[in-house]
Amino acid sequence: MALPTTMKAWQYTTTKGGLIPNLKLNPTASFPTPKDPSTQHIVQIFSTCLNPVDVKPAEGLPSFMLPKPATPGIDFVGKLVVPAKNSDLKAGQVVFGGAGLSPFAGGACAEYAIADIKALAALPAGLRESDAATIGVAGMTAYQTIVPHVKANDRIFINGGSGGVGVFGIQIAKAVGCHVTTACSTANVELCKSLGADDVIDYKKGSVVEALKSKPPFDHVVDNVGSDPNLYWKAHEYMKKSAKFVGIAGEPSLKFVIFTAKVRLWPGFLGGGKRKFEGFFAQQKIDDLLRIAGWMKEGKVRAVVDERFPFEKLPDAVRRLKTGRARGKVMVDVTAGDGKA
Repeated sequence: MALPTTMKAWQYTTTKGGLIPNLKLNPTASFPTPKDPSTQHIVQIFSTCLNPVDVKPAEGLPSFMLPKPATPGIDFVGKLVVPAKNSDLKAGQVVFGGAGLSPFAGGACAEYAIADIKALAALPAGLRESDAATIGVAGMTAYQTIVPHVKANDRIFINGGSGGVGVFGIQIAKAVGCHVTTACSTANVELCKSLGADDVIDYKKGSVVEALKSKPPFDHVVDNVGSDPNLYWKAHEYMKKSAKFVGIAGEPSLKFVIFTAKVRLWPGFLGGGKRKFEGFFAQQKIDDLLRIAGWMKEGKVRAVVDERFPFEKLPDAVRRLKTGRARGKVMVDVTAGDGKA
């Protein structure tokens, strides 16, 4: 099959004034070409799900750190058009995972994109395409910040249980046998309970730290929000001594840089943090993708989609993501899939 020479793609060359006003739909963008055909696929994008990493770095990092023009979008489900030469996958297979070679501008908000051989897997039989589209960054982040650090019956606290990562985190922690406490707003308490959370703290009704201190000590903590430094500075008051505090969220700002520096350099005996802090950036791993997909097929994990937008409405999807109030994932449908909506 002859490949097109152009495609539709959302692009930006600057984020001065914010990402949304600078996003432009280019109807004749260049068709993607792998730099290394042995390890890079060409995929047709059916659907993509947005993540904060698609927006925050674009608006906060120096422009030289982003490709030009840049196209957002990492999570995707789609069709394999040209397989990498070192891959056993075949053209025409439906695949899912992470698109792109840049960690900040994956290119999935386009009709076609590049995907690394290590970043996608074949869609398991019986799994809906739209469910697989949600896994990418959020699923990997939840899995990799929880599964390697816990065992059955451990007590875990997940801050931000109703967001894109949190909805996966609650379910994945339950799938491996943990007792799960999470925090969210009043409007999302029932959602978090429906996902399996054993204990839900409504942060609108009082201090999360004080609520945590009233419970048995935790074996592991994952902070998906990053807005309250005291959650870490007071961690020794509600965590076991051997426990880890994993911080995921954080604005690319001077305030966040200062917080990170304090965590790294301020000793606990001088008033700094008294529990081990780990930053995190998701790594695409085929085995992790397939394990989450398997849990979805078994009914142990379900996709939570806040809202689904047509391709032409990408700026509206970004706007929804930026509110910080999305319940689960924000999805964008790019091209028609194979009917497994």
